[in-house]
Amino acid sequence: MSRSLRAFLLAGVAMIATLVGGCARAPETDRRVTTIRFWVMGYEGDMVAQMLPDFERTHPGIKVQLQQLPVTAAHEKLLTAFAGDAMPDVSPLGNTWIAEFSALGALEPLDPWLARTPSIVVDDYFPGAWDTGVIDGTTLAVPWYVETRVPFYRKDIVAAAGVQQTPRSWAEWRAAMRAVKQHVGPDRYAILLPLNEYEPMLNLAVQQPDPLLRDGGRYGNFRSDGFKRTLAFYKETFDEDLAPRVDNTRISNVWQELGRGYFSYYVNGPWNIAEFRKRLPPEMEGKWGTMPLPGPDGPGASVAGGTSFVLFKQSKHKEAAWQLITWLSMPEQQIRLHAITGNPPPRRAPWSAPALANDPYIQAFRDQLERAVSTPKVPEWERIAQEMRFVGELVANDRLTVDEAAAEMDRRADRILEKRRWMLDRHTLPGGAQ
Repeated sequence: MSRSLRAFLLAGVAMIATLVGGCARAPETDRRVTTIRFWVMGYEGDMVAQMLPDFERTHPGIKVQLQQLPVTAAHEKLLTAFAGDAMPDVSPLGNTWIAEFSALGALEPLDPWLARTPSIVVDDYFPGAWDTGVIDGTTLAVPWYVETRVPFYRKDIVAAAGVQQTPRSWAEWRAAMRAVKQHVGPDRYAILLPLNEYEPMLNLAVQQPDPLLRDGGRYGNFRSDGFKRTLAFYKETFDEDLAPRVDNTRISNVWQELGRGYFSYYVNGPWNIAEFRKRLPPEMEGKWGTMPLPGPDGPGASVAGGTSFVLFKQSKHKEAAWQLITWLSMPEQQIRLHAITGNPPPRRAPWSAPALANDPYIQAFRDQLERAVSTPKVPEWERIAQEMRFVGELVANDRLTVDEAAAEMDRRADRILEKRRWMLDRHTLPGGAQ
């Protein structure tokens, strides 16, 4: 063999060896990674970004592409994405949006996924929080965090007024507010019920046995005895001058005004724990607190708010997206989320963590969440709730009687639900929703 031919063959063998070796090493340098799109709204988007590196570290085959949506634009963006077949893989939805996206047929049923995921223990969740994601018996969402409303109150003023026990019923609360009003005089009040918010009345209304809608969400049920009882209690607080006839725009600073005793009770959510701690002066320590919401005849219910994870049917990466939901639903991750956002966990297990168990201000929310319930599961609910705000303002200003206000709420709700009735009667709701 000539020297030149031998050199040529050796070079060929070396080239083949290089190619074969390169092919053998390819899996090490070209590992396949699944990228999932995760849309999160508002402040929580900034906060969850701190947690995602740990998820990606423990799930090396998954990369999360986080998109943070402004709260004011999120609803429209999601609807546009649905129409354009461009939905994310996974997103937390506000609990009142779940029915709407269910009606569109946009959501993946989760019961099969839950059946093979023992770490998501359904019985560990507060019942009302879990129920927000169940539509017509099908689970469509897993709660991420939950919120509800309870009274913040001035413990020192209430005690000085002679109230010795925390009110548990409306009668006891009414007596306590009357005592506070008598103690503070004509220029201050017992409670703030802002007229530009529907939430205080709604949380009183869900305490009644009567549903707010009837006939499968076709009509309003506001002329029920229960809702009239709510209206009467609400109206009474203004008629007796226990509450000022103002909205939040006329209260310069609700934290400061509670601090100076302009009002002694204020029904609001858990995010305000951090605000009161930050904004009240040090000498107010121990002079304010939280308490469960009184009900008509004993401890009352409230609305289970918050957000829940959904998988979208359009997703091509449901398995990876479900792994993200599963990881964020673990008690240790819910504890971590609470530490960085203040959002209460929807599961009971995380509440044994010291940061929650030793916080006296959040314990009323823990108690209240056992009795929290979902709002009516119709896409039109948020519009109906806004009508409740408007009618409540008319009641507070003595422009409608209780009976007139109940009839007006039914009229407004029935008008909003007209299209729903038409579609239900013809079985033409998108996605087959009922």
